Amino acid sequence: MFFSVVIPTYNRLPILEKCLRALEQQTYEATLIAGYEVVVVDDGSTDGTVAWLRQHQAELPHVVLFEQDHKGPAAARNLGVEKAQGDTIIFIDSDLVVLEGFLQSHAAALQAAQAKAGHDRFFTYGRVVNTANFDNPTSEPYKITDYSQAFFATGNVAIAKRWLMEAGLFDTQFTLYGWEDLELGVRLKNLGLSLIKVPEAVGYHWHPPFALEDVPSLIDKEIQRGRMGVLFYQKHPTREVRMMIQMTGLHRILWGALSLGGRLNEHTLAPLLRWLIAQGKPQLALEVARVFLNWYNVQGVYAAYAEMQQQGG
Repeated sequence: MFFSVVIPTYNRLPILEKCLRALEQQTYEATLIAGYEVVVVDDGSTDGTVAWLRQHQAELPHVVLFEQDHKGPAAARNLGVEKAQGDTIIFIDSDLVVLEGFLQSHAAALQAAQAKAGHDRFFTYGRVVNTANFDNPTSEPYKITDYSQAFFATGNVAIAKRWLMEAGLFDTQFTLYGWEDLELGVRLKNLGLSLIKVPEAVGYHWHPPFALEDVPSLIDKEIQRGRMGVLFYQKHPTREVRMMIQMTGLHRILWGALSLGGRLNEHTLAPLLRWLIAQGKPQLALEVARVFLNWYNVQGVYAAYAEMQQQGG
């Protein structure tokens, strides 16, 4: 098989460099993997990403660069898939750093599954470990908070290109934050594809340590995710999707109770969050902040749903 690793990027140059250099260090069996390319789609970056990639092309021989105006990750991934030369696509994000056996692990799992089943109606999903360690991201241990139940998430997944084309690629209506990959996952599931987890294909997802200054943007992301969740539900009006996007009475009661009806919010919890960060526990502070972030998400999804109903009426 020939892999095309598709990476959309937008103003992530420092960590993108680590991501791409790690992909250049891949080791694999030639009898299993014929070769690979790294398809980078720059989504209108303004931080010098394109200039840096062109300047360092000789050091990154597997990288193929494409550019587009800022249209979002769905459009960027679609462009990457359309331009990809490989028969098998791997999606990762531009802030993911992988180990040298990353491609080999995905390929071995795909080959073993196909030999057993006699078909390729499946995809592999690698492990994603979240880390704030920029200098040495791959030193981070796996944590319970890294566990994911997502069926199809583009942080670390490998799939035959033909299935993506048959499913129709990503829906570019998802212009705000969230859900475009899981929505495609529903269509793949409807085609009969199944998920094979490959924890050996590990990627380390870097993000800066949580700070109070991040709270407004995180709240905005949750509101955006609520709006995109309603679009997800419009396309697939099932109870399963309602659970995924937190548009149920259970979620309303849960996060309403935990946040005391919104009284535990970014203002009232700020002293506790500041203290936790000062104690060197930014991850714990983020977990505490999720109490009101989830409340904002639930409010956002119900507000967007009410708006949709009004427009429909």
